[in-house]
Amino acid sequence: MVETGKHSNPRPDAPSMAGQPVAGVQPYYAENAGRLGERYGSVNFEEVHGGVLDLLPPTPAAVVDVGAGTGRDAAALARRGYQVMAVEPVREMQEVAQRLDPSEDISWVEDSLPELSRVQGTFDLALLSAVWMHLLPAARGRAMERLAALLAPAGLLVISLRRGDPPTDRLMFDVPAEDVVRDGERVGLRLVRLVEEGADRLGRADVWWQTIALRKGES
Repeated sequence: MVETGKHSNPRPDAPSMAGQPVAGVQPYYAENAGRLGERYGSVNFEEVHGGVLDLLPPTPAAVVDVGAGTGRDAAALARRGYQVMAVEPVREMQEVAQRLDPSEDISWVEDSLPELSRVQGTFDLALLSAVWMHLLPAARGRAMERLAALLAPAGLLVISLRRGDPPTDRLMFDVPAEDVVRDGERVGLRLVRLVEEGADRLGRADVWWQTIALRKGES
């Protein structure tokens, strides 16, 4: 999850307060944290990210899961042997995650894109699962710059995108993979794989997915 604009249906070009995360989709996720934990947990990490598993860095490696939600991916990565920083601005989501899997290999940080001001260090993998489409258009460039700065040399950025008409109960945009790739190229990240995931694994007929893998410093 990521903090974004203040209203549920803002103008697509509406600016956020400079450098300041503001409440937007946060109420929806706070109010539904328990239900969402069950829903997200109904599909596993390998099912969701199967198209890029062979690109993951060898363990042990440092991973940041941005918008970690109720912790499904963070927990799976920790079980695989990674040291995981899970970044989530919604405290209720963090509480569900830590109850479901209180792993010592996961450190939780309350922070949000585009600034990620509380996230320190460098990472071999940055994962954004169903997060990027919540960002206001004006914030995406800054967010990509920050993610690139957090990646170690040859580090990998994996972004999964929900496609289709956005829901009306939270702030969301239909962001094409091409836009994400272009933002990445501007900050020195190169496309290594685009996965057309196809149908939604939760059975929503009007939703489909793309996954983009970008690598730092690779020509």
